[in-house]
Amino acid sequence: QLQLVESGGGLVQPGGSLRLSCAASGFTLNPYAIGWFRQAPGKEREGTSCISNNGGTTNYANSVQGRFTTTRDNAKNTVYLQMNSLKPEDTGVYYCAVRRVYGCSGSVTSYDYWGQGTQVTVSS
Repeated sequence: QLQLVESGGGLVQPGGSLRLSCAASGFTLNPYAIGWFRQAPGKEREGTSCISNNGGTTNYANSVQGRFTTTRDNAKNTVYLQMNSLKPEDTGVYYCAVRRVYGCSGSVTSYDYWGQGTQVTVSS
């Protein structure tokens, strides 16, 4: 059974850091670009970052550029999102997603498999 599982979310103060993980089971992540998305209450899901299949290309939304870094360890079949200098507006449920078509995209509809999400709350 194909499964993506996010972990690492939690409650953090403004200015703090979290590292999210996205682990795959039932298939290998090697061939695919992986996107990270978030959804705040009452808002649409939005892309934050994407990493190409070999990790050679990463893209970031303007709102997280310079604060978030996505990496991957294909040997561990896991992708990571390091989030630094967190702000209250970063609060939301964070999802990782697999894109079967080559290359990154910021469009939600371009992704084929999704994890269940992990909650990130930035608050003092």
